[in-house]
Amino acid sequence: MTATSRTLRTLRAAGVIAAVAALAACAGGNDRPRADLAASQVTTIGVNAYLWRAALETVSFAPLLQSDSNGGVIVTDWYANPSNAGERVKMTVSILDRDLRADAVRVAASRQVAQGGQWVDAPVQAATVQRLEDIILTKARQLRREAIAG
Repeated sequence: MTATSRTLRTLRAAGVIAAVAALAACAGGNDRPRADLAASQVTTIGVNAYLWRAALETVSFAPLLQSDSNGGVIVTDWYANPSNAGERVKMTVSILDRDLRADAVRVAASRQVAQGGQWVDAPVQAATVQRLEDIILTKARQLRREAIAG
C-alpha cells in the first residue's frame, strides 16, 4: 500500500467518524428547539404559502377570475354586495415574495357605481386597500402560528 492510498484511507475514515459523531449528537433529548419551517420551504408554489392562503380566504366572498400560485396573483371578478347593489368592486392581490413580510402583499381594487343604467368608475379609498392588506397579513401570521404550534 502506498503512502498516498494510506492517507486517503485515513481521511475517509476520519470523515466517517466525524459524520457518525455528528449524527449521534443530533439524537439528543426533547430540549431541542422546534424548527420554524418557512412556507417557501414546505410548499411547491412560487410565493409564501401563508400569504397565499390568507389572500384566498380574504377575497373568497368575491368570485375568482384568475389565480396563479406560481406568479402570486389573485384576480376577482366584479362583486356587488347584495345590500348595496348599486356599487361593485374588483380586486387584484399580488404576493410579491416567498417570505412572510408586510411588503410582500399588495392589493389593488377597482370600484364602480351604477349611474343611469351604466357602471361608472369611482375612486377607492386608500384606507380600504390598506385594510385588505392588513387582514391578509394578520391571517397569514395566524396560519403560521398555528402551523408552528401544531
